[in-house]
Amino acid sequence: MVSIRLEIRIWMRSMYVCLCKGITDGQIREAVQQGCDSLRDLRRELGVGGQCGKCARDAREVLRDTRAQASVQPYAAVAAAASRSSGPVLFTPQPA
Repeated sequence: MVSIRLEIRIWMRSMYVCLCKGITDGQIREAVQQGCDSLRDLRRELGVGGQCGKCARDAREVLRDTRAQASVQPYAAVAAAASRSSGPVLFTPQPA
């Protein structure tokens, strides 16, 4: 029952990006987290943008957002750990 609720919750937060292939933004995010780094990779793995091509812009945007979130999370974890300790202040370089 819990897994059904979880799947429904995930489904409700997902948005279809590619109607031709039935690909959601969640599937694109998962593919990016597993190593897809370009629209070409997404096309090869999921088929996004391979039919009519209207979804390519949105797929690229989801790709960029996911990569940006992935690059911020390690810095946020270091900053949170630094704020909890009373030791020296750590310098955390930020991406440009």
